[in-house]
Amino acid sequence: MVTRDSISDYLVRGRLADIDPDVADLIRHETARQARYLIMVPSESTVPEAVREALSSAFHNIYAEGYPLESTRNLSEEDILDYGARLSEYRRLSNERYYKGAEYADIVEELARRRGAEVFAANSLKPEQLYVNVQPLSGAPANNAVYTALLQVGDTVMGMDLVQGGHLTHGSPVNRSGKFFNIVSYGITADGEIDYDQMYALAQEHKPKMIIGGYSSFPYQADWAKYREIADSVGAYLLADIAHVAGLVAADAYPSPVGIADVVTFTTHKTLNGPRGAMIITHRKDLIAKIDRGVFPGEQGGPHINQMTALCVALKIAKTEKFRELQHQTVANAVRLAEKLAARGLKIAYGGTNTHLFNVDLTGITGADGTSLSGESAAVLLDLVGVVANRQTIPGDTSPLRPNGIRLGTPWITQRGFGLAEIDALGDIIADLLLAAQPYSLHGRRRPLAKAKVPFEVLQDCRTRVRDLAASVGIDTPVDAEGYPHFAYADIEPNNTPLTLNIKGNQAGLFLHYALTSDVLSLQTGDTQATALHKPDGERISLGTVNKLRDDEYVLTLNENGGHAATWLRSLSDGYVLADADDPAARLPGPVTVYITGEAQLQTVDQAEAVTIGKSYFIGQKYILDGDSLPMFAWQDPQSENLLTTELHNLHNKLGAKMVPFAGYDMPVWYSSVTDEHLAVRTRAGIFDVTHMGVFDFKGAGAAEFLDAVTTNDVIGLAVGSSHYTYFLDVNGVPLDDLMIYRLADEHFLVVVNASNNDKNWAWLTAIKSGAVCIDAAYPAHTLRTDFEMRDLRATTSGDDQRVDVALQGPTSRDILLNMAANDVDKAKIQAMEWANVAHVTLDGFDLIISRTGYTGERIAFELFVHPAQASALFERLMTLGAVPCGLASRDSLRTEAGLPLYGHELAGPLTLDPADAGFATYVKLWKPFFIGKAAHIQRNSQRDAEIMRFKLENKRGRPPHQGDPIVDDKGRVVGIVTSCSIDSEGYQLGQVYLKQDYAQEGVRLGIFAGAERTKPLQLDGVTLGKKLSVPEAVVILSRFPKRKK
Repeated sequence: MVTRDSISDYLVRGRLADIDPDVADLIRHETARQARYLIMVPSESTVPEAVREALSSAFHNIYAEGYPLESTRNLSEEDILDYGARLSEYRRLSNERYYKGAEYADIVEELARRRGAEVFAANSLKPEQLYVNVQPLSGAPANNAVYTALLQVGDTVMGMDLVQGGHLTHGSPVNRSGKFFNIVSYGITADGEIDYDQMYALAQEHKPKMIIGGYSSFPYQADWAKYREIADSVGAYLLADIAHVAGLVAADAYPSPVGIADVVTFTTHKTLNGPRGAMIITHRKDLIAKIDRGVFPGEQGGPHINQMTALCVALKIAKTEKFRELQHQTVANAVRLAEKLAARGLKIAYGGTNTHLFNVDLTGITGADGTSLSGESAAVLLDLVGVVANRQTIPGDTSPLRPNGIRLGTPWITQRGFGLAEIDALGDIIADLLLAAQPYSLHGRRRPLAKAKVPFEVLQDCRTRVRDLAASVGIDTPVDAEGYPHFAYADIEPNNTPLTLNIKGNQAGLFLHYALTSDVLSLQTGDTQATALHKPDGERISLGTVNKLRDDEYVLTLNENGGHAATWLRSLSDGYVLADADDPAARLPGPVTVYITGEAQLQTVDQAEAVTIGKSYFIGQKYILDGDSLPMFAWQDPQSENLLTTELHNLHNKLGAKMVPFAGYDMPVWYSSVTDEHLAVRTRAGIFDVTHMGVFDFKGAGAAEFLDAVTTNDVIGLAVGSSHYTYFLDVNGVPLDDLMIYRLADEHFLVVVNASNNDKNWAWLTAIKSGAVCIDAAYPAHTLRTDFEMRDLRATTSGDDQRVDVALQGPTSRDILLNMAANDVDKAKIQAMEWANVAHVTLDGFDLIISRTGYTGERIAFELFVHPAQASALFERLMTLGAVPCGLASRDSLRTEAGLPLYGHELAGPLTLDPADAGFATYVKLWKPFFIGKAAHIQRNSQRDAEIMRFKLENKRGRPPHQGDPIVDDKGRVVGIVTSCSIDSEGYQLGQVYLKQDYAQEGVRLGIFAGAERTKPLQLDGVTLGKKLSVPEAVVILSRFPKRKK
């Protein structure tokens, strides 16, 4: 309680800055952003100070559910403000609200309704003939209230397609309107105009109860008379949603639907420059009661009286000549900017505009890999230089999630005083930035992910020009702006004296390791080393030193160009500037913060000491380092007629397994039958001998960086206790093998490779470690660090550390392991294991490294790494607990059914397939600055027109297909080549096929010539009656992967 002047209360007094300085700072920073940036989101505007003042008034404190007296609708403004009349009326008649104390709230709402009617009266209607509701909290509630008022759930509604410019509430399937009503969407013509003919035809076919006119991104004026004609032809209500153009309508800069449409809705915070809210207007007396009830209580509870108060002010401003001039200049500016960008070579969707907004079609801006600039990338780039826009679908787009355009609007910048000269300057900035963009794609799970970067110099130049342009026009919210991290500009940072920079972040060490020339990752806390910073072309920015304060914080001291260096490092952290001109996908880890902390003493730094030979990557590396070109790796598989055996060979024979040669080993193909073993894994648990697989051990400070460079996945980002799938590629991008990497500790990794490639992989890795082979075509002298130990854990030289792999797969496999756990700690480890986790446990006396991974498609699956001497005993123990021994045949059928690749079939092999061909491109991290084979992989995939898919024979008794068999379309054209095939869980032949992308859709039916290698050519002109000809078996294309089990 506060006691003041003998009065005690609990009121909180004081300035915001005193009570909550943190929120005060947030507000100040946002206010500064709006002043420094040029905001071009068409649905945003700056609200006049008087409107903001009204919005924060005491009216904020009260509830007023309900409405004023109906009899007050047609009062003039003078009568509404007759306090004597209104207050005496209130005391005698009260109102239609649930709360008392609303006498002044009534006056506010009456005033807002009257002023709204006066501003929007049009088409020969007078204000007194309009019925206005000012309570909706925003545009979506306003539209939903109209649905509630006029329709029944399930009624048919016509609205513009969201992708072509409509709004969420016009029937988008993700919105309530699309869920509760039968939506029929109309669109635009090939010429970019609203297709009124299509709209009419759809209306005649579907007989909608309501037609919605209005849109959020279509740039031309509506023909309300045509809308009315079409609605009348089927007896439909016409709803005009003019949310975006309400201000233009009020100023006669856009045709008004008032009096033409049955109902008009619009937001008050876009071009009307008012508070966040909405209005509903109708000239139909028979609808207003329904609409009022649709708003309250149908859609919302208490209205925001403070918002209505601010709306009163905005509507008064809307009646001024200055407001009228603003709206017409807004349109003129939009027209001029569209023309300017078109003249600079950018494509304007729909051909232009005659409103406050337009859309830029970005599909003409393409990168080296054929990727076009996405709307999201363009919007981010613009935001980084201070131009705020939004991504936007354009004609030809198929999803609102992947737009290929941006939407630009001129309301806010026109409010600030932009004329044609400023528009031209802005147009040049936008064009300079977007035309300099280099789009590229990263591999995504479902589809490529479009990204883009620009040269550092272009980004900084555009950012400075935007700042200067914004400072040259008006602002009514002046506030001091702070520097970095809020606002940073290259031209104001100091460069003439040595500077100290502080770099901080979870990945600060790795970030600096790739940005600087020295071996930052080798630094211990407190250590300092000489270093240098370069541009992508190899030009040196500065020499200096780097000091490690702790794992997430470093101090970089630079002799020169410290301000430029800080700006360069900040931009690298943001991730939208080119770190390598030849590889736009290359991205440094981050983010980090980069602060200039003060001046420093000039240091003596030896250039040679500043550069570490053997780093996998640093910016400018290929231009700075030279050396003799290294030879290409060559490998010839050794020839031997003697089959190797695994530690389980005697046990297989004891169990009566059918043995066959595989990968140089005598291996079990089945114990009972492929079907029985296949189903055992799908319903219970199966155990596989995979002890022939190679198991390598990497340990040491340089292990992570080495493995990251020689494989395609993100080894450095792999968490301790986790594993991932990845690939060895050669310099030409051809897979040498697919493999698993398990991170046992920060500097300790387990690597499991295919048995058939074990010796080749060991030779490849050994040659790289010794610096004996070429790993980078662009920098043939490139070598990697060697400060780690590499061991073959199957070799007897590894002693007690030896490990081989036994796979336990299937729904009951975890239960089997839990039965073997002798203590709660190991049980807890097993229970807690998620997919790809790895742990060290002791089960029934067996010392095991276990991972939750596998090659069967089962999500409950484990691989057990055991000493070879214990492998047979472990296998037998698992059998006694219910695991069914399974051979190679079921291993192949299970992985084929799951869509998993096999080296030599879906990888490499006769078709030389790579991970992207196989459908596993997400395991190739193109954003990594370097890995062996990256450039060749990107080049190959820019030309790829086929991919691996699964297929199934429709006839259970059909001849089994084999690798190399052709798949044909209905015209006999070969559109696919079989890579694998086996039996599935239902007894059908299911396989994988390298298939042309035009046919790579689930449900496509094709034909297959099974057993093609055994089919003899036949001259058809010599056939006789009864001669048997080969015909293709019917196949259906399946999804790339089976639906995951719940």
